Amino acid sequence: MTNPKQHPQRIGLVLSVAPGYSETFFRSKIKGLMEAGNAVVLFCSANTQNFDLCSVVLLPKPSKNVFKQILRLIWIYIGLVPYLKTVLRFIHLERKDGLTWLNILKRLYTHAPVFKHNLDWLHFGFGTLALGCENLAGAKNAKMAVSFRGFDIGVYPVKHPDCYDRLWNKVSKIHVISDDITELVYKNGFKDQAPIVKITPAIDAQYFSVSNQSVFETPIQIVTVARLHWKKGLDYTMEALALLKQAGVSFEYRIIGTGPEEEALKFARYQLGLEAEVFFLGKLEHADVKQQLEKSHVYIQYSVQEGFCNAVLEAQAMGLLCLVSDAEGLSENVIPNVTGFVVPKRKPRELASAIEKLLYLPSGQKSSMAENAVERIGQDFNLVKQGEEFVDFYLENNLDDL
Repeated sequence: MTNPKQHPQRIGLVLSVAPGYSETFFRSKIKGLMEAGNAVVLFCSANTQNFDLCSVVLLPKPSKNVFKQILRLIWIYIGLVPYLKTVLRFIHLERKDGLTWLNILKRLYTHAPVFKHNLDWLHFGFGTLALGCENLAGAKNAKMAVSFRGFDIGVYPVKHPDCYDRLWNKVSKIHVISDDITELVYKNGFKDQAPIVKITPAIDAQYFSVSNQSVFETPIQIVTVARLHWKKGLDYTMEALALLKQAGVSFEYRIIGTGPEEEALKFARYQLGLEAEVFFLGKLEHADVKQQLEKSHVYIQYSVQEGFCNAVLEAQAMGLLCLVSDAEGLSENVIPNVTGFVVPKRKPRELASAIEKLLYLPSGQKSSMAENAVERIGQDFNLVKQGEEFVDFYLENNLDDL
């Protein structure tokens, strides 16, 4: 078989939805791979923001209209006839794993477009997307890569124990975004069946750069960019801020983002007596987020579960002083007492103490911490470095070696 180092890689990337404009991680990855000469095709269920950096192939969706669904099934199955060898190999692998014919037919329908592409790699952008697709790459004689980013390995398996058992023996390479995610992969049954490669998130450090160092003035300006979801720990953050208010600290806290917990969080703000201090700004464009960061002094990301968090990288690049929890990759994102503070999760009193300690640090120490953060983000978390790492990711092992 041809050594993949002798030709550009043909990479199929599977996501639920094509990346939006602000999703720099996937956009920069795809752009970097293509600039290095690789061919990339994106398989997804929707492309609502007209993503066009590479070829986008939409996966079939079931129709509520029974007649239309039957016609669509017939059309899609007929379309697979030229790829019968691959289809039969897929069916054999699925039957070997004990799958019913009904499940096999459903999977053939859902991922029919994938069978029609000649690929060296099929890469699932999140672990949960690989569930039910464990034999797809093998049927095509391609390598399978899977990325784990946080929720997919830290939360999903809690509700679905052993969900990745079939995956571990079929994946060719695993991508993780932090050391803590690696530990969770092992915790969920992985036993070194394939290489694990850490490639952290990265940001446009030139765009998110320090315009001028903020001078701490009252009220202290605090900000968080996060989806309004239970795992972001925003309720604990507000409990800590309520303690600061009782201690006489003057502050304004802005939360940028939307999500399912908005009503609960706004009620918590009311109960904690923080209606004059806490503001929900909703979803903002990238430029508006940057503007909010520019006028802030402190960034808080007190999540109870977090893969890594690009927003913390952006805040550090902007010279904000960051306080984060020790959830998964956050303790790797920020170096404790060097580029920011790391506080044990679910302990609002400790968070309040850490914020107060940060506020009363000598100005020289604050400046030094901010400068350390800016320098580290620019050096270790830039898009160029990340792009080179992903190019290497697909070139490391020969297909014949597996």
